[in-house]
Order: sequence, then structure tokens, then C-alpha cells
Amino acid sequence: MKTIGLIGGMSWESSVEYYRVINEEVKNRLGGLHSAKSIMYSVDFEEIERCQSEGNWAKAGEILGDAAHSLEKAGAEFIVICTNTMHKVVEDVERKIEIPILHIADATAKKILKAGIKTVALLGTKYTMEQDFYKSRIAASDIQVLVPNEEEREVINKIIFQELCLGKIEPSSRDIFRRIIMGLIAQGAEGIILGCTEIGLLVKPEDSEVKLFDTVVIHAVEAVEAAFEK
Repeated sequence: MKTIGLIGGMSWESSVEYYRVINEEVKNRLGGLHSAKSIMYSVDFEEIERCQSEGNWAKAGEILGDAAHSLEKAGAEFIVICTNTMHKVVEDVERKIEIPILHIADATAKKILKAGIKTVALLGTKYTMEQDFYKSRIAASDIQVLVPNEEEREVINKIIFQELCLGKIEPSSRDIFRRIIMGLIAQGAEGIILGCTEIGLLVKPEDSEVKLFDTVVIHAVEAVEAAFEK
């Protein structure tokens, strides 16, 4: 089993989910007292969020690159960045290390294709929904990507940063997500990407008439697959 290097803390609430899913998946496969070989470098999310809001992606990339380099030195054999948005700086991180990074959008696209779905809606931070770094990676697999309208994007972003990243789960916010999801289904979405690692803490399969693609679960299970590859 290879050693997984996890860059977490963005937010730590979703990093907990990564750790749980990875270890449960290893236990399910091997049984007994087995757990994953992993190392986590947890960053200060306040610092990362400040870089995001100021548009200082170079600084954010430097922080995550240094974290990845530390994980490589500690014995990690590949890297998992435990967040969707910060894959914007994945190339900056790659330049700091010799080991591979398991890209969250690639893992998600593979799962969507396996489900036979060609049109999906993407929910996430405004950076993920509005910029091209994530959508283009999904679209490269010949998948059409829809996003909510501008007002809905602002509401989703606010819920992520002011509630979910602080561990607050509000039923009223779940209702907002349900309404947005219904609107996207009406536009032709056959599936919904929960493209922020905190959204799965709030939105569950019963909240959508179409399949949800929870990127935490997808990415974590893909990490276990990679750990068992020879």
C-alpha cells in the first residue's frame, strides 16, 4: 500500500471526511484492523482564503507547494489536495515536487462518464463555478457543464464560507440548495457535482432528483485506488 499525502485544512471539516472515507475504504477492502498509510499537512485556511479573496493565487500556490514538498520529504508517494477550488494552483504545486498529484476533477469526470451522464451542473465556490480551471477539466471528457446564475452563485459562495466552512449546517440553506438544484435539473442537468468539499456536509442524495457526485467521496476513494496500484 502506498502512502497518501493529504493537503488538508481547507476547511478542516471536509478534511475530516477525507480521512474517514479513506480509512473506511481501506478497512472495507482489507478487513481486520487495517487503515490507510497517510500523512496530512493541514494549512491555516484563514491564510488561504485571504489569498483567494485578494486574487493572490501565486501566494496560495506557494503555500500548497511547500506543503506538498514537506509531504514528499516525509514519505508520501502521491498527493491529494483536499479541496476543489485550490486545484486552480495545481501546476504551481506540481513544480515543487517529483511525485504525482491525484486531480479531483479527473476523478470526478471518470465517475460521471461511468454513470453514462453527459450533462452535469457544478456547485462550488464562486471561483470554481466561474473560472475555467475546473470546468475545462470536466469538459475535456466531453461532458457539458452547467452552473447556477450569478445571484445563485453568490448565495452558494456565502453559504460555503459563512456557514459550512465554520461547521454550521442550516436547514434553510439546504432548502436554498434544493431550489437551485431543481432549477438546474430543469435546464437539463442529469447529475450534480458537489464541487466544494463542504457541500456534501449539507446536501444529501435525498435532496436531489438526479445523481449527486460528492467530490470528497469520489476523490478519497480514488486515492485508495491509487494507493493499491502497483
